[in-house]
This record gives sequence, structure tokens and C-alpha cells, in this order.
Amino acid sequence: MKNPYLSHPARIIRTLPQIEDHQLFQIRFEEEEMVRSFTYRPGQFIMLSVFGTGEAPISISSSPTRPGIIELCVRRISRVTNALFDLPPNALVGVRGPYGNGFPIEQIERNNLLIVAGGLGMAPLRSLLLYALDNRSKFKDIILMYGASNPDDMLFKYELITLIDRADLKCLLTVDKDESGIWRAYIGVVNKLFEHVEINPAQTYAAICGSGERFTFVLSKLLERNFSSIYILGCH
Repeated sequence: MKNPYLSHPARIIRTLPQIEDHQLFQIRFEEEEMVRSFTYRPGQFIMLSVFGTGEAPISISSSPTRPGIIELCVRRISRVTNALFDLPPNALVGVRGPYGNGFPIEQIERNNLLIVAGGLGMAPLRSLLLYALDNRSKFKDIILMYGASNPDDMLFKYELITLIDRADLKCLLTVDKDESGIWRAYIGVVNKLFEHVEINPAQTYAAICGSGERFTFVLSKLLERNFSSIYILGCH
């Protein structure tokens, strides 16, 4: 087993712009042995080093079911992330990890899965969503609820919109407001989405990630419905 405290070089092979001040970085280890052996659980994070600047914890947004490439949705907010955004194409970074417990996948499988994300909370929960979709036969019902302030603030917007019509997933997307008038999904705060689903709390694991007062209401909604298996994930 690799020592998670040692840093390994990885190359940025692609960057994909997301919402303002956010990019999805696709990185690949330089050492082929690390490409083959590195694995993680949905919900874990890495320590990413920008050489000469420092390192920062970053949630993994990709799924271990899609090996070879690690995807990191990063917000430009600190000295390290500013330096990361300013790196030239194909630059090298350092990766340590993975860290954190991640989600108890073995327990969640064979049950219903409810994912509730608000704003930037979709970045770490995307890993769990992709894992569940790639192992669809191992899960019962899968429900995604995701809310953002407006359509322009929705992470992975076009990727998620393509999921709305999937028959094996209930994908509910909402925005607080839509001044453009072209949004065709729900409008309102994310906890209002509970009105549109029927959930059996005894057979459902809930994974939530978000910030602010709205997620206090989400947690209250889950507790009102007697959910006992709730996992709250922090954003890195």
C-alpha cells in the first residue's frame, strides 16, 4: 500500500471552466505505478501542492470507477488556488492522499441513496453520484437534489441537465431565482424539492453538502422524516 503522506508528481492534462472563479482540473500521475495503484472512496480529498507556493486540501470530484484521471473542482480563493489557476498548460503539481473516511459504500449499496447538494456542495458529492450511476445495479432508488442561487451558479450544469431524463435516476435541479426566464427545472430553495419525492427513510442513506442557513433547513427536513443514516460532507 502506498504511503498517503508522500507527495507524488501529477500533471494537469486539462482544465474545464465551470462557474465564475471555478475550474475542473483533470490531473494524471507521472508515475505509471501510481496511475495503476491510486484509488479512493467517494467523499475523500487530497492535498494538492503547487510547487513553490504551498498545498491545500481539495475534494475529489471524479469517481474511482473511472481510473487514470483525477478530477478536482477548485475555487480560486487562496494563495495556493490562485497559483494553481495561474499555472501554464501541462504543469506539474504534487498530490498526497487520499484522506478522510469517505462514504461507507458497502453499507449504502443495496439501499436507496439520496444526494442533496447546495451551491459548491456538488463538487465533492459528484464523486458519489458518478460512483452510484456507474454501479447502478448495486443501488435501489437514487435521488439527486441540487440547488444553486441561479443557473449561472450551478456547477456541472450541462452535465446534470442530461441526467433529468434518465429513467433510473430522479434528478431534481432548482435555482433560487431565474432572471433569464429560460430555466426549465424547479425554482425555489433546495429543501422545497422534498415536496416532489417519496422517500422511505428506513431504507435510504442521505449524503448532503452545502453551506449557510438553507442546509440547516435540509437537515431539519431529513430529521422530520426520521432519517437516521445521514452523512454530512465538508467542502474543500
